[in-house]
Amino acid sequence: MSTRPTPVKSTGQPRKRVVVALGGNAAYPPNIKGTAEEQQQLMHRVCGHLVKIIQSGWQLVLTHGNGPVVGNILYRMARTAHELPPMPMDVCVAHSQGGMGYMLQQSFANVLVDHGLDMVVSCIVTEVEVDAKDPAFSKPTKPVGKFFSEADALDMAAKTGWVFAEDSGRGWRRMVASPKPRKILDLKTVDALMEAGVIPIACGGGGVPVVLDSKGHWSGVPAVIDKDLTSAMLAAHLHADALIMLTGVERVALDFNQPTQRWLDHLTLEEAQQHAASGQFPVGSMGPKIDAAISYLQGLPNANHDGKVIITSLERAFDALMGQAGTHITLKAPGA
Repeated sequence: MSTRPTPVKSTGQPRKRVVVALGGNAAYPPNIKGTAEEQQQLMHRVCGHLVKIIQSGWQLVLTHGNGPVVGNILYRMARTAHELPPMPMDVCVAHSQGGMGYMLQQSFANVLVDHGLDMVVSCIVTEVEVDAKDPAFSKPTKPVGKFFSEADALDMAAKTGWVFAEDSGRGWRRMVASPKPRKILDLKTVDALMEAGVIPIACGGGGVPVVLDSKGHWSGVPAVIDKDLTSAMLAAHLHADALIMLTGVERVALDFNQPTQRWLDHLTLEEAQQHAASGQFPVGSMGPKIDAAISYLQGLPNANHDGKVIITSLERAFDALMGQAGTHITLKAPGA
């Protein structure tokens, strides 16, 4: 005989909100074949870590990257272009949002049932406005898709006109434009889901990039938005108490991979800005996350808001939220 899951109990107090930004590699690391079964197993593991946050009383919003997945969708379309008309990049971003969102939604729902929690998870195909004149369109910097050897990358570039670059010593990847997000168009949907007690999965891959024309009509553009910047914008809109950006290391370091490397438990907004200005956080490393942290903290409603950014690994996400791991970035120093 089945039993109904237990609803999350209300304490009568407003629940604290946390936005968790999941990296694309967490659900699609470079060492897998890329089957749906592999991705679902990985997502089930991800959700198993995040359910602890819900059990502790936090209201969760989940965002995710899509770099490996959208790159593979684009590659697949390029290989079959002689048989089927390829879809534009914005539609491919939407495809990745829907596919990854579906698998995360299902995995999370199953994990919630396993833990006896009666909650609904819902994925939103999210549009995000960008500036059509953003300089990023003339200088692609966002790596997407699989790794190629230099020879294969040059061959692919000759066949498709794509731009390739070497990525952190791991091989060559396609580079696409990554304009800055200006506005999340589906905020009312996120708000409504949260008011209903639903766990939203939003802004997948940074959102589908769209621009507004003189008639007030929207259209997609070929780009992939940085998911951490969009997540920071979402967290600021929600007045979230915390923004967690998950990465491959437990904490941020100064002088990373140098003999003088030192791990950081805490940074103030001012310190983060100073270290970023001195070149401590390169674009291909921790730079985008630090930029997103600065953006979130600057977007808080007032200087007294107790919001914080946490950068840590998936395995330490819950511990970091409890103050026991990760790098915490806040407006002021602790106790100030």
